[in-house]
Amino acid sequence: MTANGTEGRGGPGVFRRRLLLAVDAQGYGRSDAVTQREFQAGLARLLDAAAGTAGLDRDRWETQRAGDSVFAVLPEGTDEPALVDTFMRALDAGLRAFNRNRVPHARLRLRAAVHFGPVSPGPNGFADRAPVEIHRILDSAPLRGALAAAPDACLAVAVSAPVFHDTVGAEYTTVPAEAFRQVRVEQKEYRGDAWIWVPGSRAGQPAPVPDRPAAEAPRQVRPQPPTGPEPAGPEPAGGAPVTRIRVRADEVAGEATVIRADRLEGTVEADAEVGRVAPGGTLVGLDLRSGGDAE
Repeated sequence: MTANGTEGRGGPGVFRRRLLLAVDAQGYGRSDAVTQREFQAGLARLLDAAAGTAGLDRDRWETQRAGDSVFAVLPEGTDEPALVDTFMRALDAGLRAFNRNRVPHARLRLRAAVHFGPVSPGPNGFADRAPVEIHRILDSAPLRGALAAAPDACLAVAVSAPVFHDTVGAEYTTVPAEAFRQVRVEQKEYRGDAWIWVPGSRAGQPAPVPDRPAAEAPRQVRPQPPTGPEPAGPEPAGGAPVTRIRVRADEVAGEATVIRADRLEGTVEADAEVGRVAPGGTLVGLDLRSGGDAE
């Protein structure tokens, strides 16, 4: 992270690369005035608490507030993994405590975005590319959709490519890279990739890799026809042959027949060991197509 004085075409200014955080409350505009005030107070308190847990000095943040949202430029040298990992986990825990026993429309649910890039002070806020990019990620359809698709979640986090690759992908966080889902953000003039993590929600987990099935189908093992009878013991009186068949299977799906024959002679001893019969499955011991002596 750098902070250098520059003299460019726009006149004197300050060029800095900083860690950026943007947060926005879902459904704020649909809430009544009392709920909006509760959201504002809760948001400020929860951000303070999460920053304290992560060891981040929020008094040093350069912050813009807008009722239901906060945009912050964090000081040079801020611990990036602490913001992505400890801060977000603490924020999620605080939101869950805040929302306990609240009716659904009064629950505070947040979208958050983290980015690292150039930012400079302007006459009415912050200028340069990074502040624009982080707000495009924060307002993007994939991030909104991730929170909407996880009704049990309180927080959906999106990180930009630099943050993901340098912090999460490099394994500087306790949040594994597999917990994030890569998405394409196309919001207004911005085009880029982001990675979304929804803490504590199964619905928010990454979609399976496209070239891999969503879930491995239960292994279906059908009994195979015996390769031949087991060695027969002593023949019973009269010299009638004895055929012994043994079949083992973990699961029967569809119809499985242990013995199928047109005619049987002598004695047949069949032993089938089956773990389970799947719904709709059928296990048939003997299918004798025509008459014959079988014992």
